[in-house]
Amino acid sequence: MDGGRRVNRQSTGGLVAAVLLSLTAAGCGGGGDGDRGTAAPGTATTPASTAPATEAAPEASPTPSPTRTYPLSTEPRTIPSVRDHEPARGPGWRPGAGSAVVVAKGSGVLADEARLLAGELRTAYRGEAPARPGDVELALNSGQAGGPESYTLTTRGGRVRISAPDQAGAFYGTRTVKQALRSGGVVPEGVVRDRPGKPQRGLNLDIARKHFSAAWIEDRLRDMADLKLNQLSLHFSDDQAFRIESASHPEVVSPQHLTKAEVRRILALAARLHITVVPEIDSPGHLGAVLRAHPDLQLRNVQGTPRQGAIDISKPASARIVDDLLREYAALFPGPWFHLGADEYQALTVRDPAASYPQLATAARQKYGQGAGVEDLATGWLNDRAAVVNAADKEAKAWNDGFFAGGAVTADKDIEVEYWTGKEIGAREPVEYLREGRAVVNLNDEYLYYVLGEPNEFTYPTGRRIYEEWTPLVLRGSSAVPERYAGQILGGRFAVWCDLADAQTPAQVASGIRMPLRATAQKLWDPARPALTWADFRTLADRLGGGA
Repeated sequence: MDGGRRVNRQSTGGLVAAVLLSLTAAGCGGGGDGDRGTAAPGTATTPASTAPATEAAPEASPTPSPTRTYPLSTEPRTIPSVRDHEPARGPGWRPGAGSAVVVAKGSGVLADEARLLAGELRTAYRGEAPARPGDVELALNSGQAGGPESYTLTTRGGRVRISAPDQAGAFYGTRTVKQALRSGGVVPEGVVRDRPGKPQRGLNLDIARKHFSAAWIEDRLRDMADLKLNQLSLHFSDDQAFRIESASHPEVVSPQHLTKAEVRRILALAARLHITVVPEIDSPGHLGAVLRAHPDLQLRNVQGTPRQGAIDISKPASARIVDDLLREYAALFPGPWFHLGADEYQALTVRDPAASYPQLATAARQKYGQGAGVEDLATGWLNDRAAVVNAADKEAKAWNDGFFAGGAVTADKDIEVEYWTGKEIGAREPVEYLREGRAVVNLNDEYLYYVLGEPNEFTYPTGRRIYEEWTPLVLRGSSAVPERYAGQILGGRFAVWCDLADAQTPAQVASGIRMPLRATAQKLWDPARPALTWADFRTLADRLGGGA
């Protein structure tokens, strides 16, 4: 504690003690954020001299002039919470007259991130320029420790410096600045070292069963960005509708849909916010919208009865139309992934698929040998579709119940398993996929499914169970897989499914998923038990705003 200049000890101890006590009391100012003075924001505050002690020091002693001291800072209150904060004494930072956002020399690629923050803080943007007191500086440091999407945020000397090994990390540092100011009015003094627990963190949105406008989707992207989420998956083809404009097969597109211009607008915003958009065309099931335009490709059983949404994978024309669509949308979406679905193929839900669908059994034997069955034909279909998107430089994803074991054909090891349920035919325990060395993404329907209308015993998640119980290791039900598999679990997404599309309006969906999405973001950034109680987490979320 700095109580002013040291007093010369020329008199008796009692008098000196009284003086020191007076100075100590005078020098103990400082509240929670350490800035209660009247100086301009963004600068350190020096308080006026305190009143002299009632018992004067000896004549030879200098007059004390104590300066302001600050308690140790506490970590900024953000969602998700920061992983590490090194506290320090000081007033912290807030924007004031003359504050600006700048980028360090050689870090011009961070101009977009800097401009966005400047606009949010209502400060100037000075470009690639030296930082001044009161400024926020963004710097790219490719050799910085911490890994992808990490950042270091240093607050001292009346300024903030965000350094990161990549643009995404620098962007997340700006989100911490924004949220710290909203939650506490100041960016606390000290050093934040932050990084994500998982590389894939996001929202899965079913726009096939329910149409959402481009503006509504863009609002979700902005909310996701503040939560440091980096992946939006769009399930845009199903039995109910096909929701994105198509040049290769315009006949399959539903009247209410997104134009490609709207999709490009969504993709441009997502790129600025460091969010990857993942397209999904689910096959060989969930293709009802395509089959309405091509009824000759509908799967029918031995009695001629059609199966809803299922395409006949024994017909070469079925592969041609799906591959046309995969190639078209692989060119539209620039991200590294394409989701192929592969779940709930109705041919495999009957007691004896070979007897019910002899054409599939025949095709399986012709392609894969006499021991092959309908499951092998479905697995071969998945592999063939993966080859199509691989040729377009995309990694394939598929739902876990599309991966079968013990057959003549095995799903390619490079296809990411999106684990959602253990209830469907073909679904196996999560550890079985992990033992095979497969990469897995967590969409556990017990915690992460928001299903409109709450059919099939689903209930709308409130977020509390996610926050208090779920971690990325909890892939099925409420049991975690062994910690040794943590590295194979790449992350997770909270999922909105519109089974009963009219059960909620888009505004109600946005409101309903607000807290569950925040809880998911917290646990994907840091899977450890959160420091805040659920009640305090909700209060913080309300203070930070956004989402609805």
